[in-house]
Amino acid sequence: MEETIKIYKDINGNVMALLIRAEHSEQGINFLTKDGDYQQVAYMGHMKGYKILPHYHNKISRKVDYTCETLIIRKGIIEVNLYDHLKISCTFIMRVGDIITLFSGGHGFNVIEDVEMVEIKQGPFLGPQDKTRFLST
Repeated sequence: MEETIKIYKDINGNVMALLIRAEHSEQGINFLTKDGDYQQVAYMGHMKGYKILPHYHNKISRKVDYTCETLIIRKGIIEVNLYDHLKISCTFIMRVGDIITLFSGGHGFNVIEDVEMVEIKQGPFLGPQDKTRFLST
């Protein structure tokens, strides 16, 4: 049986990506990231009637060195390639309902079936200086 939550790391042990498969399910609140990570990811499952107290988030300055992005597959299939030092370190398939947060390293995608996905990442976007493109090896 395939893992429904998978953490991909580079050769130095740094988290490159966190994948949550569509079929994953659990009760309660489970933070999948460390407090110091640039992006916080939690999986939550609550029973009918559970209440999340109203709240807002305080204005706090944070220093973010790398952009993290989260992709949610809404339609189709993509092949994900994760890169460590410009070389492919792993390849896997994402399908409808799968969610991935990309923390470090490089990444590229091949569309296997027409795809629709949602991308969520930190801003502001800084234009061409925001990313470095490279050829796959």
